[in-house]
Amino acid sequence: MRWAVVPTLAAVTVAAVATGGPATAQTQEGAAPYIPGRYTSQVLDWHLCAEGELPPSSREGVDELECASYRTPLDWNNPDERLDITIAVSRLPSTGATTDSLLINPGGPGAPGRTYAAKVYHRDRVREHHEVIGFDVRGTGGSDNVTCGGGVGTEFQFDMRNRSAGNLDAILDHVEGTVDNCHQLSGDFGPLVNQFQTTHDLNLLRVLLRRDKIDWLGFSAGTWLGAHFAQRFPEHVDKVVLDSVGDLTLNLHESWDQQPLGFERRWRTDFLPWLAKYHYQYGYGRTAEAARLTYEKVRAALAEEPVELGGLPLGPSQYDWDIDGGLYWKGYFADTADYMAAVKTLVDERSTAGEKAAARTAAEKVVAKRDRGPRGPRPLVAGDYPTAAYDDAYDASFWHYSCNDGPITGDRQSQIENSTQQGTRYPKIGWSWVALPCIFWNNRPAEQQELNGEGVPPVLMVQSERDPATPIEGARNAHKAFKGSRMVTITNDGNHGIYASDNTCANNVVEDYLVGGVVPQDRTCPGTPLPAP
Repeated sequence: MRWAVVPTLAAVTVAAVATGGPATAQTQEGAAPYIPGRYTSQVLDWHLCAEGELPPSSREGVDELECASYRTPLDWNNPDERLDITIAVSRLPSTGATTDSLLINPGGPGAPGRTYAAKVYHRDRVREHHEVIGFDVRGTGGSDNVTCGGGVGTEFQFDMRNRSAGNLDAILDHVEGTVDNCHQLSGDFGPLVNQFQTTHDLNLLRVLLRRDKIDWLGFSAGTWLGAHFAQRFPEHVDKVVLDSVGDLTLNLHESWDQQPLGFERRWRTDFLPWLAKYHYQYGYGRTAEAARLTYEKVRAALAEEPVELGGLPLGPSQYDWDIDGGLYWKGYFADTADYMAAVKTLVDERSTAGEKAAARTAAEKVVAKRDRGPRGPRPLVAGDYPTAAYDDAYDASFWHYSCNDGPITGDRQSQIENSTQQGTRYPKIGWSWVALPCIFWNNRPAEQQELNGEGVPPVLMVQSERDPATPIEGARNAHKAFKGSRMVTITNDGNHGIYASDNTCANNVVEDYLVGGVVPQDRTCPGTPLPAP
């Protein structure tokens, strides 16, 4: 089943479950005492994914994925309650004699991951020895969902750089109202969308795959999830790859404070010089500083008068958000620059009606390629939307996983002060830190385990020097803290997500490890050049 709204546990429709089968003992500290036999006796009904069973994807190999689902306890602290949720999974079959299961996760946190199994479609060495398992973590995708009523992302209707007391209060009131919707609409399920519960969902998946040990490939926030799984069940992991590594010495929402530095560095060191190099195509200036000043002028014009884009107003903070999404991967640079050039035309009073129409079409074409989240204001009253209108599971899961992860400190005033410090030093995204949700989170955060690598087989970390979302400073902290880990550093590069892209050196190191069991020493691989438009 799929939950769009779960007001209370009393309203949950509980799936019928079969009984029988032995309970599986768990001995790890902090683990649930056992897995009831009615869960371990399930059989994964693999079938070629039917039309409409997966979300639309242009990723090659998606049409070869197989789908299945399984039931897992709603709450692993009370696995005998017979309240179940459904987890949706996918499989990219092995091309050879399958010897291992490789679980792959795109991060988010809370991103649906079934189509992501096709990311390694062309990695022949891995596929010869692994079935690749994708999954939608609890709360998102084809698994049972949480919702925040469509409000996540709507805070960008406000200008985050406007530091007037009235604007700051309006931003914080808006975020608090959205958090209230998260709590109200996701009900008792909401607090259980966390990494503790998800690691136990995945351990059950391991049992159903009939594997004593699994391999792991996690990107971004998937490095936290993979580290938590490995730390909780070290006897059930073999090879673990953490790509674009979060700071495992912090919880998820604490690590956000590292991002303004990462994005500012990527913006100034990589993107702006690249944009200036192609001034003849984009018209933003012939130097990095000239390009930055042009961006500031466009942003200021949007602050004075938003333009219409996709039927909604495009203001300065949404403009920032769209650009920031283009900094994750160098392959996005050209589309992002096309978008910036189009918006520049839209705010230019000298542009003709025909030029603006063409620019609007070009900008909308670019943003349509990416999931840019909800835009524009939405009602904050739950009753304003029927259940069928909610389609924000990923956005809602992002907030739930982040804010359910570890103790939360701070209040409105400290958040304003932190965002002022971040914005002053790192203006590209730092001012928007005023809109973080966790200070309003009422759920009791899940108890955290220390991620120190104790008892875990050697873990391979892969990290670029100028990653914007998981900066290298945090990755180095994780490497230092996680016993026995190895790190491959990609020099002169800023891609977020390295493996299975265009870096042959990194691909070979990862596959020597995943397939051959070769644990490297710490080393570097050179980055790949920035592309021409």
